[in-house]
Amino acid sequence: MKIVLALLLLISSVAMSQVKLTDDNNKSDIRYSLNPSGYHYVKFTFTNQVWFRLNDNNPGTTVLSDPASQTFDIGLRRTRLQLFGQITDRIFFYTQFGLNNFNKTNGFPGYNTAGTPSNRKVAAFFHDALGEYEVQRKGNSFIRFGGGLTIVNGLSRFSQPSISTIMTMDVPIFAQATADQTDQFSRKLAVYSRGQIGKINYRISVADPFPIETNGAVPPALNANSVFAQKKHKKQFDGLFIYNLFDTEDNTTPGYTTGTYLGKRKILNIEAGFIAQKNALWRKEGVDTLYSNMNLWSIASYLDMPVNKEKGTAVSAYLGYFHTDYGKGYLRYNGSMNPATGTTLPITGVSGTHGNAYPMFGTGNVIYSQAGYKFKDGLLGSQGTLMPYASLQYSDYDRLWDPVLLYNLGVNWLMKGHNGKLTLNYENRPVYKNSTLSNELQKDMRKGSWILQYQVSI
Repeated sequence: MKIVLALLLLISSVAMSQVKLTDDNNKSDIRYSLNPSGYHYVKFTFTNQVWFRLNDNNPGTTVLSDPASQTFDIGLRRTRLQLFGQITDRIFFYTQFGLNNFNKTNGFPGYNTAGTPSNRKVAAFFHDALGEYEVQRKGNSFIRFGGGLTIVNGLSRFSQPSISTIMTMDVPIFAQATADQTDQFSRKLAVYSRGQIGKINYRISVADPFPIETNGAVPPALNANSVFAQKKHKKQFDGLFIYNLFDTEDNTTPGYTTGTYLGKRKILNIEAGFIAQKNALWRKEGVDTLYSNMNLWSIASYLDMPVNKEKGTAVSAYLGYFHTDYGKGYLRYNGSMNPATGTTLPITGVSGTHGNAYPMFGTGNVIYSQAGYKFKDGLLGSQGTLMPYASLQYSDYDRLWDPVLLYNLGVNWLMKGHNGKLTLNYENRPVYKNSTLSNELQKDMRKGSWILQYQVSI
């Protein structure tokens, strides 16, 4: 990390006399021009998201071995540095370095790592490191090929989100289907092509997934329910196709899709995506080991446009349907930056049920929607404006007797667009317990979480 920071400081010092501050989507740029037109450039960005959270924990939750029905924690949800640029008319590179989910339990044995001793100083890593070559460009249409460690993949726009422009406080993580299982925080080693052909934006890739054994936790044991396989490793195929009815979206960085443009563009899209991998999961049936293909696909629509350009009001909305087939009985709990470390009331057949976790991933079907409204610019005078929002997730997974109904209500205080914003969010989630009647889990109660997020991004 010291080497990366030293390089960034060197670039910044060299470029200081040529720094350009531009305003696109209320986001300032720090860039060094490599030619007089500025088309060739190197750009640096920084984003930091701090969470202040009060969480009602799942029953039986412990924090560092102490019982905890409720927790208050402070953490870094995401801290990222990006360095990327257009070196020639055809050559582009992109790197991203940072950490995620850094709170007091980060690195705790059995939580984020499988071994001892624990180390809270090993969380930062390269998220992306890739190179691209543009083979064709005509107006706004282009075709590029690239490869490396990348988030370019399929399924949906929320499978590859631009985290600094999220409208809701956080993204629907279920859409990052293999997060930290066979990828590196949604990134994969892949070769890909992306481009804009008329009204159609596309990205397709062939990835070499990471073995489940290298994700830092003990892999789930082979059992009657599907889990990621430790043998018969195969390549993964991904694709996302977006039809732009009005304006085209920003295509600068590979894969990343904007959360909201805050009314700066008129966007209405229809999209469809998929992720497919042969023999991705396995399970035990009697004495036989059976393999399952992973087949995930989605269809969705995304709207983000101004209501009144003069006043600066805008709306943003998304509605998507996801079919998630991980194999028979697959179910995985997850909780964002989980504030807890264990439980005295485990649920049979699943792990990580403590803290704020809920059944996030599973075989079944998901409907996800979100909507927000940006009030006029200057609503709070020189202090910016507000953008309230709501999101709803309905997940009907095979292993659940009662579907997941998860909702979030919140408001963004946009001090300077996405550069500086404060978000207050309330999340309400279901809590499950073992069923005495079948392999399925039954809903027991509901729990909530209040989160205040402060984002600084440049």
